Amino acid sequence: MSKETFNVDKNGDFSNWFNRIIREAQLIDDRYNVKGFIVHRPWSMSMLKQIYRLYEDELEERGHKPVLFPTVIPEDNLSKEEEHVEGFKAEVFWITHGGDDKLEKKLALRPTSETAFYPLYALWIRSISDLPLKLYQSCSVFRYETKSTKPLVRGREFLWIEAHDVFATEEEAHKQVEEDMEIAEEVVYKKLGIPFIFLERPQWDKFKGAVKTFAADCIMPDGKLLQIASTHYLGQRFSKAFEITFLDADGTRKYAYQTCYGPGIWRILAAVISIHGDDNGLILPFEIAPIQVIVVPIFAKEHRELVEKYCMEICRSLKEAGFRVGVDLSDKTPGAKYYYWEMMGVPIRAEVGLREVEAKHVTLFRRDNRSRMTVQLDGLVETVKKLGYEALQNIKRKAEEFLELRAFKAKTFDEVRDLADKGGFIIAPFCSIDFDGESCAIRLKETLGLEVRGIPLKNRVKPSEEEKCIVCGRKAGEYVYLGKAY
Repeated sequence: MSKETFNVDKNGDFSNWFNRIIREAQLIDDRYNVKGFIVHRPWSMSMLKQIYRLYEDELEERGHKPVLFPTVIPEDNLSKEEEHVEGFKAEVFWITHGGDDKLEKKLALRPTSETAFYPLYALWIRSISDLPLKLYQSCSVFRYETKSTKPLVRGREFLWIEAHDVFATEEEAHKQVEEDMEIAEEVVYKKLGIPFIFLERPQWDKFKGAVKTFAADCIMPDGKLLQIASTHYLGQRFSKAFEITFLDADGTRKYAYQTCYGPGIWRILAAVISIHGDDNGLILPFEIAPIQVIVVPIFAKEHRELVEKYCMEICRSLKEAGFRVGVDLSDKTPGAKYYYWEMMGVPIRAEVGLREVEAKHVTLFRRDNRSRMTVQLDGLVETVKKLGYEALQNIKRKAEEFLELRAFKAKTFDEVRDLADKGGFIIAPFCSIDFDGESCAIRLKETLGLEVRGIPLKNRVKPSEEEKCIVCGRKAGEYVYLGKAY
């Protein structure tokens, strides 16, 4: 492989960059002959499993337990919560036949699993002693997307986690929503280096059936916003629809309070690929890289056996320390090997030639900043650990700077219009995120292609008495974040 096989201007032509890297780095194959469904190849599947592991560890640390519910949902279940079924019915894949026999009742391939979990919750929960109940499943869901599909961003089958929690009190449910946001911070930001902003979605854009929706948006290199996780306060809407009640300590039967949480594992990987990568390919966070260190032997023919033996010693030492390590013993030239593993995003490359063998040291190359250093073999394990951490901090810092440079402020409709094509967030005064602001949101969407993404959960500031909504001119009730989204 030559350098020219992947050398794309990511910022100048992001769509082409993304479409090429997911194929040339063998992340996916979309030649499976059903529109909107893709094959996940080993390099991406390894990363997806690592992201799942990080999220599952955090959920279980906070009291969640894993389950797996059936993929099919009876039509009767799906229709129990009126707003919920109205929001999803156009996206449902229906199973109507078993063999040649028509089913008496249609079955839905799960678009989301509230209506699968909650009939069982009504059977499992009897008294206050059964609460809180915190369960999650790692699975794929199916939605009949009519918009243009994009691998790892929008598809008809995609990977996620969904957690469904039940509480005795409203206060406990609200605390769970806060905890869900903390988990996203721990995994997506601290471990993967992706900064995002958690926003309370407007009432017209909330999860159907929820009282309130809170979602994490990051900024992709083309300036569009990508929702990577969302958490929802359901109140008692589903508990009343599915008769989820409990006998309280005072002897009265009460409806439970509920939340649900959906980290988009697919989209998180899309964000990692897109935000950290550069013109030469992927740059992967150390935590999820399928290979964290690739050992590349460099030798003349007469030294091959000696160099390769030393490479295997390095590999063994790093594996024993718990790192994921590979050794490239192919017949490619050293340059071709370098270009290939740089495209694949391996965080650290160990370059080993006769000089390294004789001196008992290793030359290390960092993918994120392209720096090299030499380390003695007995200090290799600690150095790799240190470099992996430093690389994460570096790509996280660059991603933070990228987000900060793409957050603009505007006071008037004209200022918003001038910023509309710059990408990122536009922060502007707006009348309301309740339903009486929906007509203003529709106008923004129709005239500028901008969506009202919501109000921030952190550092929330209210407009002054004099500030007006950028659309209708009424008194502004909130500063909202606007943007163009996938």
